[in-house]
Amino acid sequence: MRATVLIALYAFAGAAVAGVAGAGVLRLIRRRSLTASVAVVAAVGVGAMLAGTLAVAWAMFLSSHDLTVVTTVVAMAAVVSLATALLLGRWVVARSRELADAARSFGDAGAFAAPQVPATAELDALSRELAATSARLAESRERERALEKSRRELVAWISHDLRTPLAGLRAMSEALEDGVAADPDRYLKQIRTEVERLNDMVGDLFELSRIHAGTLPLSPARISLYDLVGDALAGADPLAREHGVRLVGDGVERVPVEVDAKEMTRVLGNLLVNAIRRTPADGTVAIAAERTADAVVLSVTDGCGGIREEDLPRVFDTGWRGTDARTPPAGAGLGLAIVRGIVEAHQGRASVRNIPGGCRFEVTLPVPTP
Repeated sequence: MRATVLIALYAFAGAAVAGVAGAGVLRLIRRRSLTASVAVVAAVGVGAMLAGTLAVAWAMFLSSHDLTVVTTVVAMAAVVSLATALLLGRWVVARSRELADAARSFGDAGAFAAPQVPATAELDALSRELAATSARLAESRERERALEKSRRELVAWISHDLRTPLAGLRAMSEALEDGVAADPDRYLKQIRTEVERLNDMVGDLFELSRIHAGTLPLSPARISLYDLVGDALAGADPLAREHGVRLVGDGVERVPVEVDAKEMTRVLGNLLVNAIRRTPADGTVAIAAERTADAVVLSVTDGCGGIREEDLPRVFDTGWRGTDARTPPAGAGLGLAIVRGIVEAHQGRASVRNIPGGCRFEVTLPVPTP
């Protein structure tokens, strides 16, 4: 028993010396190629075995012949181990370089294409992560291009819509100043109408900028959706009478919602105004609200004749106003974008779909917690 313990101690001492030396070498070459590190690890394993064997041989006073045999065997094992380590290191380095070359494809319009040659599990996992990141970057670039296009269209439309009332205001003010206005009161009334239109446009732009910046202040409170719909119908009734459109709000359940009453009233008002302006005279605009298993769904149905299928995904985009036939005489196409922004700020979603004779806008809000 004592001899076995002594052999173990001598073997451990010799192997420890090789291990400490190998750790020092690894520290020195830690910034070098992986091949060198793998070779050092293999050399440490063989060296530890050789050192332990030599220590035990010295302690046991083995013959020179036996020591030569043991040393030769260990040396051959060292050669095979180093060769295997070098091959493994070179293979891993080659796969790493292929992965690095594929990663360089990232760019403004680039996409990641994973190497086809099999790699280690770690490199394969890294390749999958890079592919997922590439997909997310592509989606982000696509959203950025869509937003940039939307911004350019918005600037163009706003410039056009601002230029028209400003030109009218300038002409009417010059007529009043020169005293050539046949009916000054009518001119003043028209000036006030144009100023209110400009004020509404600026207000919509300010609201949209706060939504995009994520700084829209919300003060949620529990309120009945029936009361919100009633207030919205009352506000939209004069416009409906002017256009000869019937407002129907009989299908509204008395369900509670936890929302900012002011902002949600704006959502309902925008949807109703949008529906009334696009519904022909003697048409009907209906509003309904119901509670499902996990949400509260508010819908506004109009008689606009429907929206082209290719335009449905863009309805809530900033500045979208559809075809010329659907473009109202006022507004800059910001109403529905504001609707979506406010609804999403309430953790809800806004959608639209065609129905026979018109379309239906739906606002889905989360059910308030008890």
